[in-house]
Amino acid sequence: MKVVSIRDWLAAPDRVVAWQGQQQHWLSEMRQQVLALVETLQRLPGQHWALCFDNSYHFTAALLALWHAGKTPVIPGHCRAAQLEEMADQLDGVISDMPLAVSLPQLRWDGALALGELPAIAEDAALVLFTSGSTGTPRRVVKSLRALDLEAQWLAELWADRLQQCYVIASVSHQHLYGLTFRIVLPMALSLPLAAQQIFYGEQLADQRRDRRYAFISSPAFLRRLDPALDAPSCALIVSAGGALPWADAQHAQHAFECAVDEIYGSTETGVIGWRCAQAENAPWHCFPPVKLVQQEAGWRVFSALLETTEGWPLDDRIVQQPSGTFQLAGRQDRVVKIEDKRVSLSEIERRLLTLPGVEDAAALAIQRHGRQAIGVVLALPDTLDAATLTQRKKQWKIALQPWLEPVAMPRYWRVVNAIPVTAQSKRAWPQIEELFDVAG
Repeated sequence: MKVVSIRDWLAAPDRVVAWQGQQQHWLSEMRQQVLALVETLQRLPGQHWALCFDNSYHFTAALLALWHAGKTPVIPGHCRAAQLEEMADQLDGVISDMPLAVSLPQLRWDGALALGELPAIAEDAALVLFTSGSTGTPRRVVKSLRALDLEAQWLAELWADRLQQCYVIASVSHQHLYGLTFRIVLPMALSLPLAAQQIFYGEQLADQRRDRRYAFISSPAFLRRLDPALDAPSCALIVSAGGALPWADAQHAQHAFECAVDEIYGSTETGVIGWRCAQAENAPWHCFPPVKLVQQEAGWRVFSALLETTEGWPLDDRIVQQPSGTFQLAGRQDRVVKIEDKRVSLSEIERRLLTLPGVEDAAALAIQRHGRQAIGVVLALPDTLDAATLTQRKKQWKIALQPWLEPVAMPRYWRVVNAIPVTAQSKRAWPQIEELFDVAG
């Protein structure tokens, strides 16, 4: 299959590029909508515009319009108003198809059309994303069009034969790099139609047309929840990323779809690093050919053509490499955990907890119960609270945290102490902190 670059994509022959229910969107329609947005954006000041969209077709059109208008698209970690306001000094405006209560200039999607020639995309065009760092402060990551095109080429070389005549559906958001790469850029590169709406439930998956072959871009959390009675559509490819896929869940998905799951390992900072086909327990990971993993004193570093530097990038994961070059993942070494396949910064949660009235200190950790992970927090308060007051206070804390934390990052287990346990070296005594959660509650 021929791989089309992002710069050339809108100049391709007319075809169906996306669908929503019975509605089909054609490339000629998108080209006119992109041009209308370009003309509007060129009249507006500012360089950095955040994208906040529910609809993937609208998102794609706005993304292309920003590049063709000479602007820099920004994809925030999520589209909560409080988060956008906190990033206001790094943004000049927001483009969206949803109502947002923000003070930033807003450009709402209206589907307007225009005729004419599109300006060329600049050679140094790039995309800015924000991801949770180990310090809790969102980390700014810049992705060049060169890297996005190259990544799509690698994936096409791996799966092009399987993806022929496929329709791309997804249970993951385009507002993160994984969804952006696999449900937007890859279909663009291979001229495949993409679903405008995200799949949230198994019933939506079962409702897909039976006369089509699909590529399903998913995650361990969604595949884990598959109904065994699901009448799954025909899939030539199922991709999972964003966290480890337990072997039992991989088997379950393969049985449901009659197709083994392909897993992707990577990060927002590095792009794709490796892949494996989950056909056997503890299947090894393979690096993409242009990628190298090098062990150093401080841990592992990845060297990749997707990076804008030749110095490589430090990994947050522990790796066991085999003589053949394949590898296994052995857990994370930073304070970012995966909850329902989303990166959750424990440091960020602690930072938000410390803004709550009366909280002198805070510690956050991932608690495993009944086969699921959730966030547990320990708060140090100056005064002892009775049960009724503590219950009321928890309600107030949760309300205060809601504008800042995604649902998966919201603490589920709460413990209140006079002082958080520390070691003789004044470091957090994590074994003692974990013991506070030994009793359910």
